[in-house]
Amino acid sequence: MSENSVSLHRVLKASPEKVYRAFTEALAIASWIPPYGFLCTVHEMNVKPGGTYKMSFQNFSTGSSHSFGGKYVEIKPNEFLKYTDQFDDPNLPGEMVTTVWLRKTMVGTELKVTQEGIPAVIPAEMCYLGWQESLDKLTRLVEPEIPDAI
Repeated sequence: MSENSVSLHRVLKASPEKVYRAFTEALAIASWIPPYGFLCTVHEMNVKPGGTYKMSFQNFSTGSSHSFGGKYVEIKPNEFLKYTDQFDDPNLPGEMVTTVWLRKTMVGTELKVTQEGIPAVIPAEMCYLGWQESLDKLTRLVEPEIPDAI
């Protein structure tokens, strides 16, 4: 297992319930998880301990894509998610573990994310850039309070 890892922290002006939904609803995660310039297709998403997921990211400029999937290891709704990630590409071996902590604060939600076991061929700096873009998109999804149309 690679020792490459990243750790990110944000405070979002949204409830833990709303942020949790962004991680656990297929349409929501497809809108924010891919970095800028990529599209995401969620092929499978069964959010429960032992449940699996499968996604693919497509580079919008070139059309090339890569797929990955994993298993949900531990879940505490609105507070905690731990899941594995594994690329289908044999050139990106190993299993990553992503852990997400959500904590209610007076202004919204404190979000902490760690991703461990990133394949050695992927520089941690690239992962940080990708996660920063993804978390920017997450913020733009969860922070607006848009009332239902009348």
